[in-house]
Amino acid sequence: MRASLILVPILLAGGAALAAPAAPTIGVSLQYRDTSVKPGDDFSRYANGGWSSGADIPPDRSSIGVGYEVSQRAEQRNAELVKAAAAANAAPGTPQRMIADYYNAYMDQAGIEARGLTPLRPQLAEIGSIATQADLARALGRRLRADVDPLNNTNFFTENLFGLWVSQSLDDPGRNLPYLLQGGLGMPDREYYLGQDPHMQKVRAAYRAYVGDMFRAAGMSDADARAERVVALENKIAAAHLDRTASEDVHKANNPWRTADLPRLAPGFDWNAYLGAAGLSAQPVIVAWQPGAIKGLSALAASQPLESWKDWLAFHTLNRNANYLPAAYDDLRFGFYGKALQGTTKQRDRWKRGLGFVNADIGDAVGRIYVQRYFPASSKAEVQGMVRNILAAFNRRIDGLAWMAPSTKREAKEKVRTLRVGVGYPETWRDYAGLAVRADDPAGNAERAREWEYRHQLAKLGRPIDRGEWWMTPQTVNAVNLPLQNALNFPAAILEAPYFDPKADAAANYGSIGAIIGHEISHSFDNTGAEFDASGRMKNWWTAADQAHFQQATKRLVEQYNAYEPLAGVHVNGEQTLGENIADVAGLAAAYDAYKMSLHGKPAPVIGGLTGDQRFFLAFAQSWRQKSREASLRQQVVTDGHAPAHERALTVRNIDAWYAAYGAKPGDKLYLAPQDRVRIW
Repeated sequence: MRASLILVPILLAGGAALAAPAAPTIGVSLQYRDTSVKPGDDFSRYANGGWSSGADIPPDRSSIGVGYEVSQRAEQRNAELVKAAAAANAAPGTPQRMIADYYNAYMDQAGIEARGLTPLRPQLAEIGSIATQADLARALGRRLRADVDPLNNTNFFTENLFGLWVSQSLDDPGRNLPYLLQGGLGMPDREYYLGQDPHMQKVRAAYRAYVGDMFRAAGMSDADARAERVVALENKIAAAHLDRTASEDVHKANNPWRTADLPRLAPGFDWNAYLGAAGLSAQPVIVAWQPGAIKGLSALAASQPLESWKDWLAFHTLNRNANYLPAAYDDLRFGFYGKALQGTTKQRDRWKRGLGFVNADIGDAVGRIYVQRYFPASSKAEVQGMVRNILAAFNRRIDGLAWMAPSTKREAKEKVRTLRVGVGYPETWRDYAGLAVRADDPAGNAERAREWEYRHQLAKLGRPIDRGEWWMTPQTVNAVNLPLQNALNFPAAILEAPYFDPKADAAANYGSIGAIIGHEISHSFDNTGAEFDASGRMKNWWTAADQAHFQQATKRLVEQYNAYEPLAGVHVNGEQTLGENIADVAGLAAAYDAYKMSLHGKPAPVIGGLTGDQRFFLAFAQSWRQKSREASLRQQVVTDGHAPAHERALTVRNIDAWYAAYGAKPGDKLYLAPQDRVRIW
C-alpha cells in the first residue's frame, strides 16, 4: 500500500494551527490535448495534439518533448555546478578542479585552433608505422574500451573493432567476466550499409563524402581513395555483423571462450598481440557475445590489406576526436552525424556540448554535487514509497495469474522480493583517482577519461560482485533495469516534474513516474529479464506450459507493434522492440493497480473535470509527448530497441480500465476486443 504522509497540525506558541497543506495540483496539461481527436482513435494525438501542432523543434535538436524539457532543467543545473567549480579554484586532483579544467579546456576554442592536429599526431604516427599483422592487432588492442553494454543500456555500438563489457557471468553470479562485442562501423547500424531503400543510399553517399572530407581536412593525400577503402572495409564489417534483434538474444550471447582457444575459434587475427595490448592476456576466459561476427571480423583482419586498416584507423581517430579539434573537423562531424543522419540544422551551443562531455567522462564527480543541491530527501522517500506500492501491486498480479504454475510463481515472486532498487544516486562513487585532467588538453582529457573508465572496468575482474553498482549518473534523465544484479536505478534527474511532482495528485504521478517504475520492474520479466532468476543467473525457471503461454502472448504483442507505421512505409519492428513493449504493458498495468491501492478504497477526486482514471491515463500519454525530425525517427526505428514515443502512448489499448475511462468502443481505431488485449503480467 502507498506509504501515506500523515499531516498533523502543528500548534504554534500562541495555540494557532499551521495552515493546511495546499490541495494537490492536477499534474497533467489540459491545454496540450486535441479534443477534436477521439481518444479511441489516437490517444497520443488526443493527449498531445494541441501541444504538437504548435511545437517547434529547436534547430539544434532532432526532437523535442518531455525528456528534452526535463533535460534542459538538469542541463541548467549542471551549468551552475560547473560555474561554481571554476570559481572555487579548488586544489588539483579534487572533483571540483577536474570539472573546471575539463570544461574550460573544451571551451578554449582559441587554444584548440592553435594546437590543430598536434594532440593526435602520436596516434596518427603509430598508425602510420603499422607494418605487420601483429602491429595492427596491437594498435587495435590499445584502442579497446568499455564502451558497450548489451544488457543494461542495450548499447551495441562502438567505433573500435571490438567493444568490451565487464559484468557478472551469465552462468555464475559470483564472478565477473569480460564480454567482447562486435564493432568497427562509423554509421549507427549494419542496416545503413546493407539497406537498399533510397534513404539509406542517400546516407551512404553522405558518409562516403564525409570520410573523404575528414581526410582532406587533415591534409592527407589521396583523400577520396582513402575514403573508398574505408567505406569498402566497413561494408565488409557490416556484412559480418549480427543484426540488432539477434544481438539481444542472451542465449546466443553466452559463449565463454578460453583465451588460449581464440586463434582456433576466430582465426586470422593475432589474438596474443591484441590481448596483450588490451591488458586482457591474463584473463582465462572471454565471452563472445556475437561469436559469428567476432569470427568474421577476425578473418577480415587477415584478408584485407594493411593499408585499408591503416586508413580505417586514421579516419576513426579523427572522427572520434573531432569534437575536441579545430572547427573544421567539428563542423564536418556535425554535418554528417547531425544534419545527414538526424536532420538537425544547427550545432548545439558549445557550452551545452561541453557539459555533456563532462557528464559523459567524469559524471560521478558532477553527480555527487548535483544530488546534494537538487535532490531533496523528501523526494527520495516519496519515490521509494511508490516503488514499494508498485512492487506490491506486481506481486498481486503474479498471484492473480490463473495460467501460471505455483512453481513459476514462486520464482517470479522471489525476484520481486529480492529486487534492489536504487533511487536518486549510488551508495558509492567513482573517485577518479589517477585521472589526469588538464586545462589545455581537451582531446587528451577525453582519451584519458575513456582509458580510466576502461581500467576501472577491468579492475572488477577477479573481485567480488558489487550488487549496488550503478550504470547511470544521477544527472541522467533516464532509468534502467539491471538483469544480472536484479536491480533498478532511478537517477535523480528523472524524478522531476512532469514525470514526478510532489505537489501533484497521485493519479498523475502514478500515470507518469509510476508507469516508468513499473516499466523498469517489468523488465525483470520481459523476454530477456525472464531468462534470469533472483540471483541474476541465466536459468529457465518456467514450466513448459507457462513458457508456451508467455511466448504466445509476446507473439501477439510483436504483431501489434509490427502493424504500427510511424512513417510511410516504415514499420516498427515488433521483435526488436519486444522487451520494451512488454515492460510498457506490464508496467502500466502494475502502476494502475498501485494507484488504485493508494486510494485506500476511497473514490478519487474529480480535478479539472477529469476522473482519477482519466488523469492517470492522460499523464501516461503525456509522458510520451514528443515530436521528432523524420531522419531522427527513421534512425530510431532502425537502431533502437524502443518503439517511437507516439506508439508507446498507445499501450493504453491493452488496459481494460482505459476503455471505461475514455469510452473507447468497437469501431474506434485503437479498439481491441477483450480477448485481443495483450496481458502478460
